[in-house]
Amino acid sequence: MNTDRMMFRIFGCFVLVSLLLSVVWSPKWLWFTAFVGANAVQASFTGFCPMAKLLVALGIKPGENFH
Repeated sequence: MNTDRMMFRIFGCFVLVSLLLSVVWSPKWLWFTAFVGANAVQASFTGFCPMAKLLVALGIKPGENFH
């Protein structure tokens, strides 16, 4: 498993959990969903993703997309 695949899993989990929390707990959790989406968009333009840096620091094999 490399950082690219792991990031898609983490982003997907963040979005699904925050959507569930927005339905069950408070609609304010949608702000977290927006933050995750905005981070994904900026990473697609810049190639920089803080989550990728964290995963590499934790020992996950680097992927092709984020350095």
